[in-house]
Amino acid sequence: MSVSTNDLKNGMTLDLPEGLFSVVEFQHVKPGKGGAFVRTKLKNVRSGAVIERTYRADEKLEQAIVDKREMQYLYRDGEQYVFMDNVSYDQLHVDESSLGDAAKYIKEGDSAVLQMYKSEIVAVDMPAAVELTVAETEPGVQGDRVSGARKPATLETGHVVQVPLFVNIGDRIKVDTRSGEYITRAG
Repeated sequence: MSVSTNDLKNGMTLDLPEGLFSVVEFQHVKPGKGGAFVRTKLKNVRSGAVIERTYRADEKLEQAIVDKREMQYLYRDGEQYVFMDNVSYDQLHVDESSLGDAAKYIKEGDSAVLQMYKSEIVAVDMPAAVELTVAETEPGVQGDRVSGARKPATLETGHVVQVPLFVNIGDRIKVDTRSGEYITRAG
């Protein structure tokens, strides 16, 4: 589906020769002489790399219609994650690499919004923070809350985060899915 550069919107996904990009920002420029143009900042949906591109006004680009499907993560099958569509109940086998960072934070039973273009997953919308259980870490040190010292902790998903010394195995902690950092102990 073609879209004019005059009709770009933030968040729109474009299918460019270099790959799929979402529009981060754009600016229409009308110089004193010469034709108008559109300056854009585009983010590669697969790699996260941001590029800047300038297009002529009313240049046609290919818009990628991204389908957002809410799915529940059921279980892991080898290197694949099995999801179920919450509407159609269809099951989808997804390679770990397609999930990107979401694979570090998703556990069985969790829901996530999978952004799909044709049959490919281009992004996974996760909540800003998730609660996960600490599966492995050194024993906690009581009373050592001041020093700010950290230790590694392996979460139930296998992801490792740095946590304060007082966190123990079996504790539920909140983790920021954007930075990957420990936020607080969960109740």
